[in-house]
Amino acid sequence: MCGIAGFAGYRNGVELAGKANDIQFHRGPDHQGIWSNEHIALAHQRLSIIDLSSRSDQPLVKDRYIIVFNGEIYNYRELRDELVLDRGITFQTASDTEVVLEAYRRYGASCVGKFIGMFAFAVYDTDKNEIFIARDHFGIKPLFYTHEEGRFAFSSELKTLARLVISDKSIDYNALVSSLNYLWVSGNRTMFNGVSKLPPGCYMTVDSNLESRICEYERLDEKDMITGEPEALRLVDRTFNESIKRHMVSDVPVCSFLSGGLDSSLIAGLAGRYTDNLSTYTIATNPEDKKIEQMPDDERYAKRMADKFGFDHNEIVIDSDIVGLLPDMVRMLDEPIGDPAAINTFLICSEARKRGVKVLLSGMGADEVFFGYRRQKATLMAAKYRKYVPSFVRNIIHMLTGCLPVRLFGRGLRLVRWAKKFLSFSELPLGKGYMQSYSYYNREELGELLNNQYRDEIEALYEEHERIFSDKYNSDPVNQMCNTDIRMFMVGLNLTYTDRASMASSVEVRVPFIDIEMIRAGMQIPGNLKYKKGESKYILKKVAEKYIPREIIYRPKASFGAPIRFWISNPLRGMVDELLSEKSIEERGIFNGKYIRKLINEDRQGIADNAYRIYQLLTLELWFRAYLDENSQG
Repeated sequence: MCGIAGFAGYRNGVELAGKANDIQFHRGPDHQGIWSNEHIALAHQRLSIIDLSSRSDQPLVKDRYIIVFNGEIYNYRELRDELVLDRGITFQTASDTEVVLEAYRRYGASCVGKFIGMFAFAVYDTDKNEIFIARDHFGIKPLFYTHEEGRFAFSSELKTLARLVISDKSIDYNALVSSLNYLWVSGNRTMFNGVSKLPPGCYMTVDSNLESRICEYERLDEKDMITGEPEALRLVDRTFNESIKRHMVSDVPVCSFLSGGLDSSLIAGLAGRYTDNLSTYTIATNPEDKKIEQMPDDERYAKRMADKFGFDHNEIVIDSDIVGLLPDMVRMLDEPIGDPAAINTFLICSEARKRGVKVLLSGMGADEVFFGYRRQKATLMAAKYRKYVPSFVRNIIHMLTGCLPVRLFGRGLRLVRWAKKFLSFSELPLGKGYMQSYSYYNREELGELLNNQYRDEIEALYEEHERIFSDKYNSDPVNQMCNTDIRMFMVGLNLTYTDRASMASSVEVRVPFIDIEMIRAGMQIPGNLKYKKGESKYILKKVAEKYIPREIIYRPKASFGAPIRFWISNPLRGMVDELLSEKSIEERGIFNGKYIRKLINEDRQGIADNAYRIYQLLTLELWFRAYLDENSQG
């Protein structure tokens, strides 16, 4: 796991590459390298995981090719053997980087279809003066680029391009609207006009004239579904065991997150088979912080799991010193992301790094692939609610629930929060309802927040979701939602904050559920085996029964969250009043200050649950100050 950057057509390319190494140093503290000629300068920051020797430092030069590579290819040994047998290639290193380079030499652009792993890399051909850039199947690893006439630049982090080559930092208001609605930026846009993300499952070619072309190499297609439960069990069991085994490939110890939930516990249970003493890491929360949030006791389940399997277990307590951490987190994340789970990831990774850990396994992706989110289940329940509950009864329920507070005497009323959220989308058809289930505003509210500006961008947001939701699996609503989450929520939020928050601590996070073979297998499982007898992730839970205790598998669902409602009401209260004051909002000139003050007052009075809205607005203002305001360093 590393960081990469490249600058073509810039007279000061070497200088830019050196600065890129400084900015992205956290991604690769083990070595920083530069290669350049009159056309291009390439930068690399190395976190040594496979072949720890200096011979695998990058940029790696071999004959006419130079490569900078970020990621891991888990099947690199098999590909290496194939290349030796097929072409008689002599390898100079024991790294996966050289395998990627030789696979490109042998197979050209089609090499990416052979890789099982996570990656973003660039190969420069000195003979043709061409650049080949690729990103993994589902966007686990990031790749940002900007393309002006006669200039092309790419990097692993947006802040690198923002500091070094973006002169016109104008906002992409489609991205802004997305970040407000979802708390993250959807699609391949960024917060800046003129800077994009290379889409997942795509490669880009940049010719000698710096003309670029993007091609898609991976797209999940609807295949024949597996109809029998025994066959589905065998497929998921076999494929996931193979994925875990692949993800243990490393020349440094591999450790694991352990939340005490199904996904991380299953990963840890299987990973423990491939190492003598698996170290696990769990986030714990102070009891006082949990009152408003009504958070589950994850750490208790994690400890039971660790005790049963004999893991070297480490518990990290989150305190409320969030005021000093939040501005730094905003800079780390590149984009305004309003999910505090990013803070959890950063704190776990930071603590693990202090103890010498470089690699952690994560259960991310299981909910997207196997139908594990509450909102997915709630969207199906809404259809039954509309069908079986008379409209006059629904109107009464809606009216009464609207009068209920979400907090009383300093304690959060979780069931009321859930009921209000459910009713916000219960009358909508499936696709629109599913979008609203993880939106934080509706059309009218977004319009009011934005002073009735950016109507076209708001409409584009809804059109984007409808296009993706209706793209496939139209006869299987469960897999419609899974496919939508894989393409939007997983890459836009979860993989984005995980990469930035973990790499800020120089830690690599691996995601066995997002293995290409795992997702292909998972999307062959029909919805009636993912959601059965009222049980979400049914087929995965049946597989897990072979490996971990039932009390872990069938415990109540818990999110990888943080005490956001306590933070907003207590330690962040002063920051909210300062940064989201009507004066501050008016000076920014984007939002409706009176509407924001209304959100804050309703939240403090316990009338409405606006904590995430307020947290994201706070995050946005901090992002504006870090990335846009005069003399900003980004």
